[in-house]
Amino acid sequence: MKYMLIMRSTDEAVAAYKEIPFEQVIEAMGKYNESMIKAGVLAAGEGLTDAAEGFVVDFSAETPLITDGPYGETKELFNGFWILEVSSREEAAEWASRAPLGPGSFLEVRRVTDMSDFPADNEWIEKEAGWREEEEARRAQQ
Repeated sequence: MKYMLIMRSTDEAVAAYKEIPFEQVIEAMGKYNESMIKAGVLAAGEGLTDAAEGFVVDFSAETPLITDGPYGETKELFNGFWILEVSSREEAAEWASRAPLGPGSFLEVRRVTDMSDFPADNEWIEKEAGWREEEEARRAQQ
């Protein structure tokens, strides 16, 4: 099973983060990532730039509206993510609890859907399965 750990923070956590030497933050995250790599559970993970560099596409109107960041409250934003390949929800929770985050930070943990979550006899699900197989074959040839 795959789980996504979505990193979120309050204003206080963001302020506290700015007081920590950047090298210390990188080292803590590096050690955490290394532990997941050695355990064979880290499938992906990335940090994100400041929300001021982002934008939102709002589909409420007939023509989608693009709004530059920053947007929303700090607690609504996410700062980065990890995708873990683990055997259970409990294992995902165990890894999430080890993240080197401080007070005011939290991780939203969500299972990533896979092909078994959808009806196998749907035309688009069948096409998606074929595209994924083609991509895996292409990567294997590289």
